[in-house]
Amino acid sequence: MAEWIGIKRRARRCYGFDEIALAPGRITINPEEVDASWQFGKKKFSVPILAAAMDGVVGVKFAIKMSKLGGLAVLNLDGVQTRYDNPDEVLEEIARATPQETTNLIQKVYTASIKDKLIAKRVKDIKAGGGYAAVSCIPQNADKFSSIAESAGADCFVVQSTVTTGKHIATKYTPLDLYKFCKGRKIPIIIGNCVTYEVTLELLETGCAGILVGVGPGAACTTRGVLGIGVPQVTSTVDCAAARDFYHKKTGKYISIITDGGMSRGGDICKAFASGADAVMIGSAFARSKEAPGRGFHWGMATSHGNLPRGTRIEVGVTGSLEQILFGPATVDDGSQNLIGALTTSMGSLGVKNIKEMNFVEIIIAPSIQTEGKVFQASQRVGMGK
Repeated sequence: MAEWIGIKRRARRCYGFDEIALAPGRITINPEEVDASWQFGKKKFSVPILAAAMDGVVGVKFAIKMSKLGGLAVLNLDGVQTRYDNPDEVLEEIARATPQETTNLIQKVYTASIKDKLIAKRVKDIKAGGGYAAVSCIPQNADKFSSIAESAGADCFVVQSTVTTGKHIATKYTPLDLYKFCKGRKIPIIIGNCVTYEVTLELLETGCAGILVGVGPGAACTTRGVLGIGVPQVTSTVDCAAARDFYHKKTGKYISIITDGGMSRGGDICKAFASGADAVMIGSAFARSKEAPGRGFHWGMATSHGNLPRGTRIEVGVTGSLEQILFGPATVDDGSQNLIGALTTSMGSLGVKNIKEMNFVEIIIAPSIQTEGKVFQASQRVGMGK
């Protein structure tokens, strides 16, 4: 339902994670007996979480570790991993930079050319380490990079831009034909990002295996401030999941919806699944891990844009290992560790046995959910008051 915001102009009310809560049902289940796994393509992942294709989050070693823990990490083929033979030197330089130097430094670092040989090498290195090789790039590079990555043994390819639609108009270059692209690849393709029912329906027709949902919610993203574009993640996930369900009913094909960004704690992840997600993609929570290449720093994918940066570098710190962040034991009080434990405990408390049942739990509008009774946490900046 829309509300009047002025003469002859109405706007729809939309919701983010901090404005809703999940209501318990009539039964509860032992958290150890729920199934939080995710089926993608022909592979089943015990962890329904993807690590975002951001240079401060995913490197080769991180991708291998994430795979061994049951999840999926996406390597950025447009980033430092494919521009530099030794990306660690560049990552160290970015970590040492002052806040005032950061944006200009990152813009400079990303002017180095991408090397085809490094695309193949990074994929082969992940595979050699026993990892699931998922890689990502922008639409302009997709045709070329996907061929190189697929030949090197990649398992999945992600085509990602700030806003993706089924039809892109351009006269100065040839836009990527998503329909032709998806049908021409032998590995699963994930497309992103979108936030609306209509666009999701169009993208589902391309033949992709998954769709990323979210414009601007990431901790290091400034798209919403720079461009004024975005839809809160709860509403966008609900709308895109509705398109998935309509498409499934019409065609019999089930394509995953992956909520991307805006989740820093276990509760946010649980709310994303309740909103209809099949899996989630997160960055800042993993940037805090010892295995992340960013050394406790995290920056947006568009921070390097030479003319209009839409991201920034933030310091998230190093709080524990990747295994701790996923499975605990948690040593912090803010819900940013033991994410799978939080998810399974929430599922048990809500009385659902699997992720699909999680999609149908009761959601309530609860604007005071983050503050009710939390005055001491807020004043002392601990727990939910951080």
